[in-house]
Amino acid sequence: MILPDATDSVGAACARVLLTPDPHAKLMAARAVARAWRQGRLAHRFDTVMPDRPARPDAPQLLPPNRMPKRGRIGSERARVAMLHALAHIEFVAIDLAFDLIGRFGGEFPPAFVDDWMRVGAEEAMHFALLDRRLRQMGSRYGALPAHDGLWEAASETDSNALARLAIVPMVLEARALDITPVTVQRFEAAGDPTSARMLRRIMTDEIRHVAAGTIWFKRATNRMGLDPAKHYQKLVKRHFRGSLKPPFNDSARRQAGLTCDFYVALAT
Repeated sequence: MILPDATDSVGAACARVLLTPDPHAKLMAARAVARAWRQGRLAHRFDTVMPDRPARPDAPQLLPPNRMPKRGRIGSERARVAMLHALAHIEFVAIDLAFDLIGRFGGEFPPAFVDDWMRVGAEEAMHFALLDRRLRQMGSRYGALPAHDGLWEAASETDSNALARLAIVPMVLEARALDITPVTVQRFEAAGDPTSARMLRRIMTDEIRHVAAGTIWFKRATNRMGLDPAKHYQKLVKRHFRGSLKPPFNDSARRQAGLTCDFYVALAT
């Protein structure tokens, strides 16, 4: 891992995170870059082209979503390991999503945008570390099971439009995690795994802030452009999101993040 130095730009540092394949090295790079930004050691320049795809480790094997094996009920330890592995992969990809957002679109926003998304990137790295550690406690590890690449498909779909990226990644995909995590926590508790349940609650608290960061910057940008935030969000979701928004929604957690019903109810199927 190459640590940031005083001559680094934000763009170059973010690109290095994306081009680091090893999971442990990537999370360490993410933390180092976020720390360097906080300490004022990165220039607010975006002079490096972000890669089309991040570097990936040899494992896990990446499969299309429709070829992923069924996890089964969380009552069994095997199914809980599979669920935690799936969540670890989401957090691993989320590291790249945060740093790609900064390096690709940061020049369109003030430095406070970088502040927010550096914090998000560092927290995604911490979430991955927590989940990988829990997998090892349960006799497994990240990479032991296959995973799918749907999250990065959303990034590729929105690689030329900052508002589309904010709408799809934090305001659709991460918001969906707010909907399903409470039920997942209940299932882990019912299966006698309070340790994993506590960890998932902690991660969800951070994810509310991540959705909030996306929503705040989306609203600021659309208001500056004279657009109605909710209507423009709906337009972008219809254009760029291949799935559907399915209730039930965790309206309370979404509202904490500033993502109110007027954004998403009209899109629900």
